[in-house]
Amino acid sequence: MAGANPHRGKGRKGEEVFFSRLRKDIAAAKRNDPAARNKFEIWLTYSGVHALSWHRLANRLYRMRLRLLARMTSQFAKFATGIEIHPAAKIEAGVFIDHGAGVVIGETAEIGEGTVIYQGVTLGGTGKETGKRHPTIGRNVTISCGAKVLGGFTVGDGARIGAGAVVLKEVPPYATVVGVPGRVVRVNGEKTAPDLLPEKEDPLLKEVCALRERVCALEELLAARETEKKENGNEDL
Repeated sequence: MAGANPHRGKGRKGEEVFFSRLRKDIAAAKRNDPAARNKFEIWLTYSGVHALSWHRLANRLYRMRLRLLARMTSQFAKFATGIEIHPAAKIEAGVFIDHGAGVVIGETAEIGEGTVIYQGVTLGGTGKETGKRHPTIGRNVTISCGAKVLGGFTVGDGARIGAGAVVLKEVPPYATVVGVPGRVVRVNGEKTAPDLLPEKEDPLLKEVCALRERVCALEELLAARETEKKENGNEDL
């Protein structure tokens, strides 16, 4: 049609994409949070959903090279939700940030659909790299409370990061990682042999065993001397 505004179609398409992603975010919250009663409540009250919505706006501004406005938007979202997401981070629709207080997601981080992130999680760098310095999180990953994933490596699809873990190297798909530094203890639900070795060679356990053996030896020596004293006392009598 003559005189039609060519930007109207693009605007409508952008709105459709925004609301499509919002619906996926809300559905992810409903699926992963047993306390969620209905989608309307999630839309109104869930800070993780709000943070992702603000991030999509900030990310769009960032890609339009309105970098300062994008950072201002992300900082406002941080103030409003307690969740800090760099505008350049790539987050697919259908991610769920549960509660979210203290969550930090770095500039070059990438997060796949179906991932669940709990409060206090950091997807950051070590401060030494340039370029791709934040992690790439696959699909359907669970990152538990307080976990830190630091570096430009990949966490495979379906992986589970334990609470408080500090992950510094690549995680294979469907693996479970725990500890500081993080180590793989299960893959596809089965224990992995390499992770059993540190338990057998635990230096603290070895030290405790050595001390126990020393105490037993000293107790035997003391008992022998007490017996010898009694025998010598009887001979004097």
